[in-house]
Amino acid sequence: MNHNLPLLRLLSLLLAIGILPFTFAQDPSIGATKHGNARFFELHASFLKRAAAGPAEVVFLGDSITEGWTKVPEIWESAWGKYQPANFGIGGDRTQHVIWRIEQGEFDKISPKVVVLMIGTNNTGDDSAKDIAAANRKIVGMVQEALPQTKILLLAVFPRGPRNARGVEDPWEMKMKKIRAINADLAKLDNGKSIRFLDLGPKFMSADGTIAKAIMPDQLHLSPAGYQIWVEGMAPLLDEMMR
Repeated sequence: MNHNLPLLRLLSLLLAIGILPFTFAQDPSIGATKHGNARFFELHASFLKRAAAGPAEVVFLGDSITEGWTKVPEIWESAWGKYQPANFGIGGDRTQHVIWRIEQGEFDKISPKVVVLMIGTNNTGDDSAKDIAAANRKIVGMVQEALPQTKILLLAVFPRGPRNARGVEDPWEMKMKKIRAINADLAKLDNGKSIRFLDLGPKFMSADGTIAKAIMPDQLHLSPAGYQIWVEGMAPLLDEMMR
């Protein structure tokens, strides 16, 4: 029996009439839904269904950079297919949304060997590095509580460059300063066993600190070449953790 169905039906109804019983939490460590974002709820429901269908030895959890694996299915299958992977990435997600998703059961019916987590770049415009790192720590704790036998591969937040999204100048240098601070904090969580930290940032960046558009065309999201770099940088550690 799917105990989430009443909630999903209620959310669908409220979305249809333009009302939701949630507001966006300002604290990055407090769960929040996306007000009026039907796609968010549709993807969340699909993740609940994927979890119930099982099995998945590896679950990727994150935002649009993680969701973007769906655009390179050949690379995804070649690299991770042997692990029956599940992609729980949603574009635009912040730490708040991932916390809400876990609270709403995305890990209740699944038992992966490893969860690959990267979240926080969408928080960098509004939240402090300290608060974003604290929210990541909370998510790690929630995964451990829900899946005590599962290892966590905690990825450093990927670097980003100057971009002009929707005609608005992006304060990327400020965001990169936060990202460096977040990653320095998260690196301390690596215990060599159940939690491993991996910083792939240097692999995306040139010697002068810039990011080639062949890797990140919009200076945030990865091209197929970027995802291949992700594979090459992460596969050895993931394979080790799977053993």
